[in-house]
Amino acid sequence: MTPVSGAAGAARRPLTVVPPGERGATRIADRVVAKVAAQAAREALGPLPEEAAPPHATVVTHHDAVRIRVHLELGYPTDIGARCAAVRRHVVERVGALVGMEVPEVAVEVERLHPAPVHGAAHGRAR
Repeated sequence: MTPVSGAAGAARRPLTVVPPGERGATRIADRVVAKVAAQAAREALGPLPEEAAPPHATVVTHHDAVRIRVHLELGYPTDIGARCAAVRRHVVERVGALVGMEVPEVAVEVERLHPAPVHGAAHGRAR
């Protein structure tokens, strides 16, 4: 039996290890970071009123840091400050873990409050 010539029989070159600083960089698109932030806000809020729009986010990145603005709608009555703080904490945690970027700022904008339906109350204006 004769050895096979060609690519399989060619001499192998030794693998070279490129130092981490010279390998290049991974760039994550702003829209991906915004989607991660919006999903984290949804996770932090839990169930929303039926007519509420899901949270959405806008981001501004600079090197390895990202500033995030989350827009959301909440049911009312609720502790608005506590809900916004929970959203901030969770967005910082999830974006940091999943995207690997520092999050120095998360601004939360409550765009609309949805009153809880009152059961058994008359609809319309009282005269």
